[in-house]
Amino acid sequence: MSAPAAFTAHPTAVIDEPCFIGEGTRLWHFAHVCAGARIGAHCSLAQNVYVAPTAVLGDRVKVQNNVAIYDGVTLEEDVFLGPSCVLTNVSNPRSQVARRALYEKTLVRRGATIGANATIVCGITIGRYAFIAAGAVVTRDVPDYALMMGTPARQRGWMSRHGHALHFTAQGEALCPESKLRYRLAEGVVRGVDVAEDAPLPATLAVGAVAYRQFKQSQPS
Repeated sequence: MSAPAAFTAHPTAVIDEPCFIGEGTRLWHFAHVCAGARIGAHCSLAQNVYVAPTAVLGDRVKVQNNVAIYDGVTLEEDVFLGPSCVLTNVSNPRSQVARRALYEKTLVRRGATIGANATIVCGITIGRYAFIAAGAVVTRDVPDYALMMGTPARQRGWMSRHGHALHFTAQGEALCPESKLRYRLAEGVVRGVDVAEDAPLPATLAVGAVAYRQFKQSQPS
């Protein structure tokens, strides 16, 4: 294992050497990291998480229980994978036809969320800060900040970095109700006004203070 081993792993976790696991990363019960995998710093891999030999995880990725991150999958920084979501790497699998050399690439970009039990069909890109709802089946590329719902998934709106719906004015401007960060929509592309997409959130905005439903109830109707 590439040095230094400044991560923590439950005794039941399996770590095949050589691999790279970044500082501050935590591996929980029965996690399995294969030789060749690369996992960034300050990640959290929950119970029964599998990371394949060519999988790549950026810093601060959070993976909930029962998720397999297969060969061909890249997760950029700050990605969240909900419990039992599914990532694939062959579009037309057959037991009789070997396609181990034909794994299709899937890229989940910075800050994206994939909800519980959602399925991501391989060969696509999930944009930065996109929000894939629980149970959705995503079959095509997803724009930055897009909210995707349904089977197959369709875009139902836009989401802020804090996970709230963005409602754009006729001038293409929106305000996140929680963070008060501003966003702009132009020609179908959403961009942050106050914080660039590749920049971290200010420290004062990086810790939630109110649960989602409680926050929604506090807002004027």
